[in-house]
Amino acid sequence: MDTSVSFLDSLQYTSDEEAWGRLVGMYSPLIRGWLKRYGASLDDMEDITQEVLTVVFRRFPEFRREPRPGAFRAWLRTIAANCLRDHWRKKNKQPPGIGGSDFGQVVAQLQDPESGLSAQWNREHDRHVIQYLLQEVRPAFTEKTWSAFQRFALDGLSADDVSQELGISVNAVFVAKSRVLSRLRQRGLGLID
Repeated sequence: MDTSVSFLDSLQYTSDEEAWGRLVGMYSPLIRGWLKRYGASLDDMEDITQEVLTVVFRRFPEFRREPRPGAFRAWLRTIAANCLRDHWRKKNKQPPGIGGSDFGQVVAQLQDPESGLSAQWNREHDRHVIQYLLQEVRPAFTEKTWSAFQRFALDGLSADDVSQELGISVNAVFVAKSRVLSRLRQRGLGLID
């Protein structure tokens, strides 16, 4: 797969098993973590996660990320809330909600883009996706380039300190950061806005 293609663009072709495998690998842990908060059993977590990803797969051709930022994140959140609600209805269960609140209110908050719970979903989604994308793009860079990026962009050291630590020019530190961020932006286009 061409690494210059964004993650969402790679999903446009549903026959691309590698792209869909990465989607499952990226989103299964995030969805399971949210389900765990609702008191879902391990079996329920697996069933609901599979249902969410099945709906994403089936309905992806309908998804439009333009013109609003965070469209995929919001779309996924809505699908997850609907699948969660449908699953509990089928099983005739009412799991405890976050903070002791009513389960229906929790689902409603997940569906409301302005709620605090939706904001929490957005933050956790973005953090999770960034970590996944960092791991995904890491092999595309030399050890020195990655170290310069990590020490400068992630660890917060000055370009001068990184330059001295790694024995490279200050310009090379900035170039490393620029190259890695460019790849991350391209791969994450539409996932994190």
